[in-house]
Amino acid sequence: MDRKVTFAIGLMLVVAILPSLLFPPKKPPVGAGGPAGLDSATQTLPRDTGPTVIDSRPSRQQPAAAPPPPVFEAVASPTAVAERRVVVESPRYRYEFSTLGARLTSAELKDYRSFAPGDIGTAQLIPEDSHFLTYSLLFGNDTVALGDWTFEPSDTLVQVGDAGGELRWIARNGSMEVQLTQKFRPAEFFFEVEGRFSGAPSTAGLVLVSLGPRLRGIEADTVWDYRNYAIVTKASSTELTKFGKLTEGVRTSLSGPFEWVALKSRYFVTSILTIEDGEPQIGGAVATGGPKIGKFATRASLLISLPAPGGRFSHQVFLGPQEFRDLDGVGHDLADINPYGWIFRPIIKPVANFIVRILIWTHETLHLQYGWVLILFGIAVRVVLWPLNQKAMRSSMAMQALQPEIKAMQDRHKKEPQRLQQETMKLYKQHGVNPLGGCLPMLLPMPVLFALFFVFRETIEFRGVPFLWLPDLSRADPLFAIPLLMGGSMFVLSKIGQMGAPPNPQAKMMLYFMPVMMTVLFLKFAAGLNLYYAVSNIASLPQQWMLAQERLRRAGKLVRKKPDS
Repeated sequence: MDRKVTFAIGLMLVVAILPSLLFPPKKPPVGAGGPAGLDSATQTLPRDTGPTVIDSRPSRQQPAAAPPPPVFEAVASPTAVAERRVVVESPRYRYEFSTLGARLTSAELKDYRSFAPGDIGTAQLIPEDSHFLTYSLLFGNDTVALGDWTFEPSDTLVQVGDAGGELRWIARNGSMEVQLTQKFRPAEFFFEVEGRFSGAPSTAGLVLVSLGPRLRGIEADTVWDYRNYAIVTKASSTELTKFGKLTEGVRTSLSGPFEWVALKSRYFVTSILTIEDGEPQIGGAVATGGPKIGKFATRASLLISLPAPGGRFSHQVFLGPQEFRDLDGVGHDLADINPYGWIFRPIIKPVANFIVRILIWTHETLHLQYGWVLILFGIAVRVVLWPLNQKAMRSSMAMQALQPEIKAMQDRHKKEPQRLQQETMKLYKQHGVNPLGGCLPMLLPMPVLFALFFVFRETIEFRGVPFLWLPDLSRADPLFAIPLLMGGSMFVLSKIGQMGAPPNPQAKMMLYFMPVMMTVLFLKFAAGLNLYYAVSNIASLPQQWMLAQERLRRAGKLVRKKPDS
């Protein structure tokens, strides 16, 4: 049973992980990027198409209609008024806003580095061609784009202290007046926005907030950022739409209502949220696909509609790292911004969250490097599973001891399959053997291994974390030493496991095939994942050796008893 389970596990890993690395999602046909029932919203709009109202009522049946293209064009339109920059700074971040449209032009996170080639310094998330937090007002068929309005700030430098910080904006154009108030917190990448407009044709309009076209690429491997660029929405559950699934130039409606809508890269995220009690939810969103480089999209425009009853609106903004504690502190499942796990998500997600909590707690409580935390974690998992493994391996030895009797029984009843099954189960019962007893302990570590695969691929806590010669636990070992150690430890573990076992050509083939296959598969995986797996294998060696000696002693006793029988 052990050999069959080992082979099955290897195949599971290959089927579950390898296809995503070798065959990324294909480009969908035009109009196929949006949810069902939104065909009319996914057609390419001519440039002179008039605006359409986005229905913000809380109904899942109403798609958010597409707003007009001039919303974005207004951001870059020339203006006679000189643009000024307003800085909001705390110990953890430095934001810059423009007086044109009060839009966000820079977001520097002081605790994080940029690893992009030639980009030395702290992480800056906003690209130059951005339209982050650009507002427009929609009244029936009339659109008022605020991107080229000049907003006067209450201050040009806001230092966010322990009591927080506040920035107020006001803009006037004819009879219309728009006011914005932003409230910042010193230790959180989360701020609140309240708005009010007056003098408009109607107070029953909608507010459109734009995000995009992407977060700035600051990773050493830009392809990984392209793979992870996505829009995530939260209604009753989270849904992820990768940029690559959007068709260039085609506008796709995402029907609300939503609690939040986010735009993410591999490790960072910006999100519009409406999570306060009694606050109207996001009515819908419209995503427009951008150009692609190869199979990956590099940008996408995102418009989010907010209701504005009585000319007032409010929302929250998260702009920062996908760090578990920051996202979990916001609540409302924002920590699920990476809904990883594929078809295994119901199992992988809770296991991954549990593992992340344990690793962070161990790191902070024991003040250990994450590399040592992973070593302790790998040993701890094997210690916890020691009794189950002991029982499983002894069950396997008992099964091996019964193989001669089972073979003889198969020869006697080869034409009576039902009788053979009954006699086999009777034999198991007489000797107290559970034929499945060796399976469960081998399958239990698998959710941990799968969860760690996603944890190291997506969790920012391991980004840029060095250990020994490894420059980054979230990236592959540049020397391939850890994957080779993992494969070698797997071979030694299997070799010891076959000591005293009856000769079996299939087992001998698997002894060499599985370690080689797993080593090749894991060469490009995160060094942290390889470290955990190698330590787990090495921690299993003492138990495997003890049980192999027990198997040899049992085999010796059987040999001595045979002449007396």
